Amino acid sequence: MSTIIIILAVVAGIIGIAGSILPGLPGPPVSWLGLMILYFWGNGTNGDGEPISLAFLLIWLAVTVIVCLIDYVVPAYFTKVTGGSKVAGRGAIVGLILGMFFTPVGIIFGTLLGAFLAEFLISRKDGWQSIKSALGALLGFLFGTGIKLIASGLMMYYIIVFLK
Repeated sequence: MSTIIIILAVVAGIIGIAGSILPGLPGPPVSWLGLMILYFWGNGTNGDGEPISLAFLLIWLAVTVIVCLIDYVVPAYFTKVTGGSKVAGRGAIVGLILGMFFTPVGIIFGTLLGAFLAEFLISRKDGWQSIKSALGALLGFLFGTGIKLIASGLMMYYIIVFLK
């Protein structure tokens, strides 16, 4: 297998994992791209000598699509269930982006603080309701991120398996 193909597939897997956490990078689709690179241009096999099959690639495409859809729906759902508004969701996104500059802990606190401030200052909800909405937005973000990390991590595992 060509060294360039190996590098491209592994870099796609790594970017996919990073994109599962960082906003703006599509994590699972980039990880799936790494599998696709190995399917079309790599001649790698797994430990049993079997190459990547089209069925395997299509199953991971379905997983990727489902995970991406869940990631868009779940944060809004968690925010709504806890009594939050769309404003809390938007505040969480702004807080997430600003928190990204301050370490991974900043992402979590930024999401929480952004949703809280949006509910408290813009929606004019009381402190407890704003905290509840912010926690819902945070839980939705963490759940979506966790699902993306699991999918991208598993795809990275298969990228490594099929490098042989």
